[in-house]
Amino acid sequence: MARTRIMVNDVGFYLAQGQDDTDLKNRIEDAVRSGGEFVEFVVVGNRAVSVLVSASTHVVISVENVEFDPRDTGDGGAPYGGEFDLL
Repeated sequence: MARTRIMVNDVGFYLAQGQDDTDLKNRIEDAVRSGGEFVEFVVVGNRAVSVLVSASTHVVISVENVEFDPRDTGDGGAPYGGEFDLL
């Protein structure tokens, strides 16, 4: 499957499956045009992230092929990963 990575000011996030990278790009562009606003997206682990995007924010989006992970549904109500998966 294709996995999209977004780098925001040198901090990387992998988008959860089902996240529309074209829509995300459009929302980032809109945030810059408006002078800055928070842009939200769901990352692997089904965790919501909010990033303040302005004209000084550096954003790089790339796509790579990875193996399918059935836990990665994009559902923020069913997070996984981190210390809770170790219990």
